[in-house]
Amino acid sequence: MVTPTPVSTSPASRPAAPASGRGFLPLRRPFVARRPGGRPATALRARPAAAAELVERSVNTIRFLAVDAVEKANSGHPGLPMGCAPLGHVLFDEFLRFNPRNPGWFDRDRFVLSAGHGCMLQYALLHLAGYEGVTMDDLKAFRQWGSRTPGHPENFETQGVEVTTGPLGQGFANAVGLVLAEKHLAARFNKPDITIVDHYTYVILGDGCQMEGVANEASSLDGHWGLGKLIAFYDDNHISIDGSTDIAFTEDVLARYEALGWHTIWVKNGNTGYDDIRAAIKEAKEVKDKPTLIKVTTTIGYGSPNKASTHSVHGSALGSKEVEATRNNLLWHHEPFHVPDDVKRHWCHHFDEGASLEAEWNAKFAEYEKKYQQEAAELNSIISGELPSGWDSALPKYTPESPTDATRNISQQCLNALAEVIPGFLGGSADLASSNMTLLKMFGDFQKDTPEERNIRFGVREHAMGAISNAIALHSPGLIPYCSTFFVFTDYMRAPIRLSALCGSGVIYVMTHDSIGLGEDGPTHQPVEQLFSLRAMPNILVLRPADGTETPGAYRVAVINRQRPSILALSRQKLPQLEGTSVEGVAKGGYVISDNSSGNKPDLILIGTGSELEIAAKAADELRKEGKTVRVVSLVCWELFEEQSEEYKESVLPSEVTSRISIEAGVTLGWEKYIGQKGKSIGIDRFGTSAPAGKIYKELGFTVENVIATAKSL
Repeated sequence: MVTPTPVSTSPASRPAAPASGRGFLPLRRPFVARRPGGRPATALRARPAAAAELVERSVNTIRFLAVDAVEKANSGHPGLPMGCAPLGHVLFDEFLRFNPRNPGWFDRDRFVLSAGHGCMLQYALLHLAGYEGVTMDDLKAFRQWGSRTPGHPENFETQGVEVTTGPLGQGFANAVGLVLAEKHLAARFNKPDITIVDHYTYVILGDGCQMEGVANEASSLDGHWGLGKLIAFYDDNHISIDGSTDIAFTEDVLARYEALGWHTIWVKNGNTGYDDIRAAIKEAKEVKDKPTLIKVTTTIGYGSPNKASTHSVHGSALGSKEVEATRNNLLWHHEPFHVPDDVKRHWCHHFDEGASLEAEWNAKFAEYEKKYQQEAAELNSIISGELPSGWDSALPKYTPESPTDATRNISQQCLNALAEVIPGFLGGSADLASSNMTLLKMFGDFQKDTPEERNIRFGVREHAMGAISNAIALHSPGLIPYCSTFFVFTDYMRAPIRLSALCGSGVIYVMTHDSIGLGEDGPTHQPVEQLFSLRAMPNILVLRPADGTETPGAYRVAVINRQRPSILALSRQKLPQLEGTSVEGVAKGGYVISDNSSGNKPDLILIGTGSELEIAAKAADELRKEGKTVRVVSLVCWELFEEQSEEYKESVLPSEVTSRISIEAGVTLGWEKYIGQKGKSIGIDRFGTSAPAGKIYKELGFTVENVIATAKSL
């Protein structure tokens, strides 16, 4: 085992509390010429540190803004901000590069608080840095209705928050996605004479994040990829909600990360070891070929005489008596929410530095545009999110005469077509690319030595795959990531899918083997409840296309929707190209593909999705031979259909027609909304079985004959 680099001279590994008392800070960094290999010709230097007394006042300002906000709300987590305030000050004030007047400046450093319960640390830092969206009134409204300072960081609520964190470990995996995006764009667009993409990603994670499996998945990938611009700070305070971590977590974290291919450092005195923290960050920035984990040993609730180093300071307010005792202990004799004048003056310099940093980059980009017009246009598309004109015309087109094919195969044609015309289109699979059909054939693999390529090999890591993809989408508006596995394994990645929907990350989830149609692999691999469970999730599009017209239509919808994710449920088995399907119909979620009635009053409405739409169409043909008027509706996406006008929905599903049948190889729950009290659902309210697909479909009633019999029973 490699011994971690110790940077602290303090003999105490865990110093006790003393007996007494939509953004980032810019680092003024002039352009650094690069050698042909891409490395800086000169070392980067951090901003000079402020005087020691001013640093101490700034750190205590951060601590007490957190203490006072939690106390006022009578809710929150003061312990982490109190312990991590020194780290937060040094990182934000001396190393991070950003412009508080323009939180979205492209080449800013990214910061992620994976231990999101300690969000008052981030809010206090953003407030001091001058973000307009984090005022003193916002701090006072912490955790209140309508505030911009929610109980965990939300990228859609608070300026300067890059990603939504809260579920532990997710933010850490997000950080891997952010640094992957930087590495990919730098490899594609940097030139020997102009470095146009050059920023770091920093993340603070705690013991809880370390325990979550998603963090290990993500750190394994990051070590494999050697993403050296990720610097992670492990807040080693030995406390979780239930008490000391000794009750459940005693592993050697640094040894694990070394085994995963990381550089590791241990700052033994994170409470007052400012020079040690600075030295650790500088060392980490010198390591180019691997990520760095800096273990920072801190005291949770530092300064609280009676609650420091206990779980009682983790997730609840200190209480008025302990707040007063802490003020006395740290010699902070100020009213709540006080920011000393010299602290205000010190942090104000970030306005000019941030503006200068961005102006410097803008000038560099102007030079880049002159020399490298095509690359500049592509990068600008990624930065702005503007799609190339006519991009959707590249999608494949099918007719009813085209041969049968699985929608997963049609999906691969769509993916490759989109990658050719959209500069920011990239993605991969959880070790199933050859089965999900997700390989981009014109590109190689994103690897440590080929980061410019666009096929991402996630390995069997569905959970991290989703979280990493979320961050890629949030890094830049024009990055459009897709990720893929079998549809049933959305259960393994439900947390990042939910966060995609919550934070508006437009990931495209390509989920194949969407039903009992996968056959012999049996019920463990046959999704039954997944369709409805995902439809129950807000702000997500679940699309189940039926053929070679609806599948490109689904991709068109997914690409356009950058503020919400899309799930494409695709078949393994071959399906025919149907009469009446349309790209325009998919965009409306539900539409009529055939109808022999007049006056919007058919005798019967058959509603299908995906592979079962064919069954509905064939059953309609047979019933029409018997003189029935039958309408066939493709309800490819419930969410899009619900967004249509009442007039349109009535034109597709007229309320007067109560004879309706839904046909879908999934649970029937939810279909009552569309079939009404008198309709019937043909579905699966049990688990599947292992057998050839045709046999399963027949035994479970997914046949033309059963549809006809059900229709006659209405």
